Amino acid sequence: MATTSEHVDLRNDLIRLVTSRLLDPLEILLPQADLTGLRQSAEADAEMWAAQLLGPDDATARRTVIRLMTVLHPGDTPFDPPESWWATPLGRVTARRAGHPGKDHVSLGVAGAMLGITRQGVHDLVNRHKLVRHPEGGVTVDSIRARLGLRRDR
Repeated sequence: MATTSEHVDLRNDLIRLVTSRLLDPLEILLPQADLTGLRQSAEADAEMWAAQLLGPDDATARRTVIRLMTVLHPGDTPFDPPESWWATPLGRVTARRAGHPGKDHVSLGVAGAMLGITRQGVHDLVNRHKLVRHPEGGVTVDSIRARLGLRRDR
């Protein structure tokens, strides 16, 4: 179950992202446009997205993550955020609900960022069979998600 502060932090992060990535550039391109209604809609929608991302329905959460990532991080190359991104409210919920978009395994460093622990901590979890080593190196994203789910259930 999500805490109120987790919900508020995620909502605020989503509002910041939608504003800086979508609405502010639109305002620069269309200075005569009145974006007040869009800004209000973004705030209301961010509330709904946060509820979906933190709610009990895994399928809805995954779809919401994918929609948000597609719009907020567009590009011709696969999404590969810096390790620090995983510590953001959207990064944390993405790791838990969808894993790493487009990857089935990640390096120990990225796994640590997704889990909020050190690279050495990831190595220890792999050695204790709490995370699954991928045959090509690194750790499977599914085992990271499972670990995050266990942590959440406690």
